[in-house]
This record gives sequence, structure tokens and C-alpha cells, in this order.
Amino acid sequence: MATMSGGQKLEAALRAMAQKVENPGTLRIGFLENARYPDGKPVAMIAAIQEFGAPARGIPPRPFFRNMISAKSGEWPNAISGLLKANGLDAAKTLAQTGSAIAGQLRQSIVDLWEPPLAESTIRRKGHSKPLIDTGVLINSIDFEVNSK
Repeated sequence: MATMSGGQKLEAALRAMAQKVENPGTLRIGFLENARYPDGKPVAMIAAIQEFGAPARGIPPRPFFRNMISAKSGEWPNAISGLLKANGLDAAKTLAQTGSAIAGQLRQSIVDLWEPPLAESTIRRKGHSKPLIDTGVLINSIDFEVNSK
């Protein structure tokens, strides 16, 4: 029969690791409450109109957010796992890096979206045919927030 003593350092290290991931907090990505156009309109409202369309106003859906989630969300679990390992299980740091990366993917989705095309009247008003880009407020309002518990 073997006996073992000690293990306090291992136990302390395991306890410290568990604390780092026990209450990581939450990550929010997109158009946060404080994002507004110069006239005071919430950016999230305009983003939702663009995302889902407003047929009564002649605005077709331009699903930049859903397209990004569909294309990229499969990559997120492995990326988060790798970041957790690289960050020594620091969940808050990992969530912040994840938020930054996904916000960049969302911006790129706006840049990449060209369909459906704009109406000729909109092209004349804007001076170009790129959907979702006008004043830059929408794309520049994409943000993320980590709330630690």
C-alpha cells in the first residue's frame, strides 16, 4: 500500500485555475445602447431595419449580421478554446479578444455585402452604390462589451 502526502501546491493551482473560469462574465457584440446617429436615432434600430428590411418603405433585407454569424460562428469555439489556453485561462481577457475579433468579422460582413443592390434614387443621393455604407456611423458603431461577474 502506498501513501502520499502533500499536494497542497497542486490543490492551490487547481483552485486558482477554477476561479479564473468559474465566473467569466458575458460578452455583448453589435450595436450597443449608447450608439446613436447625429440626429439621435439609435444605431441598433437602423441596423435592424437594414438586417430585416422594411418592405412598406421599400427597404429590402440586407442580412449582414445573420450572414456573418452563419459563416463564422463555427470557428468561434476552437478560437475561444485556443485563446483560453494562450491566456492561462483568463476568461475576461479571452472574452475581450473574442469580442474584438467578432466585431471585426461583423465590420467585414458589411464591407462584403453588395446584394441586394441599392435603388437608383439611393445611388444618386449617396453618390455610390455600396449598400450599408453612407455616413460611416453604422460600421463605426460596431462595438463589444465584456461584463465580468
